[in-house]
Amino acid sequence: MSTSPSITPYPIGTPGTPWGAAERAAWLARQPLRRSYADEVVAPLKALTARLPAQAELFQYGTLDYTRLGLGSYPLWAVRSRAWRADHPVVLVTGGVHGYETSGVQGALQWLEHEFGRHAEGVNLLVLPCISPWGYETVNRWNPDALDPNRQFKPASPAAESALAMACVAANCTRVDLHVDLHETTDTDNSEFGPAKAARDGVAFDWHAIPDGFYLVGDTERPAPGFQRALIEAVRRVTHIAEADEHGCIIGAPLQQAGVIHYPKRALGLCGGMTAARLVTTTEVYPDSPTASPAQCNQAQAVTVTAAIEYLQRA
Repeated sequence: MSTSPSITPYPIGTPGTPWGAAERAAWLARQPLRRSYADEVVAPLKALTARLPAQAELFQYGTLDYTRLGLGSYPLWAVRSRAWRADHPVVLVTGGVHGYETSGVQGALQWLEHEFGRHAEGVNLLVLPCISPWGYETVNRWNPDALDPNRQFKPASPAAESALAMACVAANCTRVDLHVDLHETTDTDNSEFGPAKAARDGVAFDWHAIPDGFYLVGDTERPAPGFQRALIEAVRRVTHIAEADEHGCIIGAPLQQAGVIHYPKRALGLCGGMTAARLVTTTEVYPDSPTASPAQCNQAQAVTVTAAIEYLQRA
């Protein structure tokens, strides 16, 4: 757990002054490629859907094109139930909205491989495992325009990642009953991404201790406390649940129940607010914990999705 705020100014920009084009370009120049979306996401997707030809349909829902910035373009892939039934509930799973949150992507892939086929007969499934592939490759929270896609799920979104994901959901789902959005909270939120955001916006860095453990972010407008509790109890068997700080908060938000805080998802433009799903939650895994392995983090994400579907079917 982080214990003290950083006092070192972010190396780009002037404190107190929002970034302009020059600062954004300087930030982009500092973002090298660190891993391969094609190898670590697309290839496994194609392999696993080939093993589920009767149940899973892999399709490209768009192309993320950053050639205008001298970067590449990325095909965006989703998996849906091949036999879509109008009388079945609809489940949406999203991962990799923040590309640096690795278990959000790898946990989605793990769930697709081991659980998709088992649940495809009872619910309609749409899974977008990596919404921000450039962020995945550069281990980044933002897109190349220094925008956080998870604040841009709104009409006329300036983030292509968010706009294309929303268009995919709208094109494939007349309704959504359950939405699980897979995320992580990492130490780099305090060491890199929080200070970068403060510098970009010309404000002071609002530091919060990073919680050690798994927690959920429910929606202020759709809290569903029984649903959130069921997911926490399922994950508790895989990894530990985050405790509130001395103020009764997790990352500045008041604890609602064990391991659960609320955000106003629609107002903030969060991915979890893009549908009218009755049940919605955002996972937050802590991969930097000394007592949680990458395998546990991936498993916690997968267990959450399965527990959420089972709750939906019981409700």
